[in-house]
Amino acid sequence: MLCPPAEGSTAVMAGLVPAIHAVAPPPCSRALQRLSYVDGRDKPGHDAVNVSVRSEWLCATLSPVAVVRQVWSFPLKQMLARLDRRRARARLGGGEQRIAAQHAKGKLTARERIDLLLDRGSFEEFDMFVEHRCADFGMEKTKIPGDGVVTGWGTVNGRTVFVFAKDFTVFGGSLSEEHAGKITKIQDMAVKNRAPIIGLFDAGGARIQEGVAALGGYGEVFQRNVLASGVIPQISLIMGPCAGGDVYSPAMTDFIFMVRDTSYMFVTGPDVVKTVTNESVTAEELGGALVHTTRSSIADRAYDNDVEALLQMRRFIDFLPASNLEASPSLPSFDDPDRIDGSLDTLIPENPNKPYDVKELILKVADEGDFFEIQEAHAKNIVTGFARIEGATVGFVANQPLALAGVLDADASRKGARFVRFCDCFNIPIVTFVDVPGFLPGTAQEYGGLIKHGAKLLFAFAEATVPKVTVITRKAFGGAYDVMASKHLRGDINLAWPTAQIAVMGAKGAVEIIFRADMSDPEKIAERTREYEARFLSPFVAAERGYIDEVIMPHATRRRLSRVLAMLRNKKLENPWKKHDNIPL
Repeated sequence: MLCPPAEGSTAVMAGLVPAIHAVAPPPCSRALQRLSYVDGRDKPGHDAVNVSVRSEWLCATLSPVAVVRQVWSFPLKQMLARLDRRRARARLGGGEQRIAAQHAKGKLTARERIDLLLDRGSFEEFDMFVEHRCADFGMEKTKIPGDGVVTGWGTVNGRTVFVFAKDFTVFGGSLSEEHAGKITKIQDMAVKNRAPIIGLFDAGGARIQEGVAALGGYGEVFQRNVLASGVIPQISLIMGPCAGGDVYSPAMTDFIFMVRDTSYMFVTGPDVVKTVTNESVTAEELGGALVHTTRSSIADRAYDNDVEALLQMRRFIDFLPASNLEASPSLPSFDDPDRIDGSLDTLIPENPNKPYDVKELILKVADEGDFFEIQEAHAKNIVTGFARIEGATVGFVANQPLALAGVLDADASRKGARFVRFCDCFNIPIVTFVDVPGFLPGTAQEYGGLIKHGAKLLFAFAEATVPKVTVITRKAFGGAYDVMASKHLRGDINLAWPTAQIAVMGAKGAVEIIFRADMSDPEKIAERTREYEARFLSPFVAAERGYIDEVIMPHATRRRLSRVLAMLRNKKLENPWKKHDNIPL
């Protein structure tokens, strides 16, 4: 049995080991001992760590090391308790009352949102104890740990993502200098680690009390948005107010999603609009989810509540690669790549002017009918979104005959161009289904800049170096034929269904121009129309010139896409070096 060292022995080292004073018979017997720290002088009650350690011990059977551990356990426990208290205070945000108000509006708190978004137990928080440094307007009297934003990283279905969530219960989620610093730290880490970043927005703009310091914080965030563009996927989820400077960071991210009835985005609010323009408008009318998903095209999709939005983000992130250095993600697929779908043989109506739903085609060629559409409520004459073929992500672009007969207009061109450029940034192959009668005519389109907007889509397809597979299902008329990923824009594989019609324009318009002299003779015009249709309204003239690689049966479309995408998996193509391009914005 080890005995405690006597006072003055070599075991008592410079005040680091407590000296043991026997208060009972022999020191080695089981007796009550008294401890005090010794630093070369006898200082009863001396505390090296600001915690009293004078106590009574039964230590006749304890080694000196065990005695030290017992003494040090007291300050350690108090420090751990203090840490727990500070963490609990930070997690409480603005307090129970404000949390209840958040819930009353049908909204989750910042931490609840992160818990739903990320895999259970995967969130690692940074800068929980950061507080603002503002001393103006009495702000020094009100400091809340976290300063209105929760930041960190975690996993979504096992894949690393970085996340920040603005906390409306703390100063209304307003941005301060320290608040911005937390966001920029996460942005920098996301780029360094080549992982996606997701921002959850629910805030009222800049913290006015901080003045230019808050504006400088916005600038730092914006700069990192730009530097991360095309490097990692950036996703913004608007789950409450997003006004003033706050709107520009989401605007520079790749995708924006909103929650109906509880979220809105605008540069200036209804009160300012009323003062400046004398217009009376509500927040929902000015910048609600309906406005931004249907008219402005700011938002890509909208959801009914926080829970649905966050669960859909978990689904969406699985379609995206982690960065521009990775191939598109691949998931196990139980859908036969050689699956034949006979219903596609009757998808195209016999009447060439009768519409059909191109989404039916997309769903029937995609793995298990899983299609995540982007901007489904805006520019409905073109469909864009993500699906998988043989488990690998594919971007789909398709003209939609159900809306405006599938023509290209300014809105559709912008929508398609942005989607194509995202796919090209992140190595996602593009499949294009073509049924386009041309560009939409009219003064509204011409005055609205159709020429330049149409050029955006042409530019996007032409500069893309990812695998590009095109299938012409019916009409491909005029300049729109060229624009929609034609062979002339470096299309890799260009296929056509037997129903394809590839020409400068439709038969009626062409005959009226070519045979204008015969317009007074209906029989001649009818005959000329039949001749034109037989000669030009088919895929074979283009196939004779090599513009179409093969004419395929509709029921074999999935099989042919699976095979050519597998063949193109190792495609390498580089554009000439340039600082950057000058797309017609």
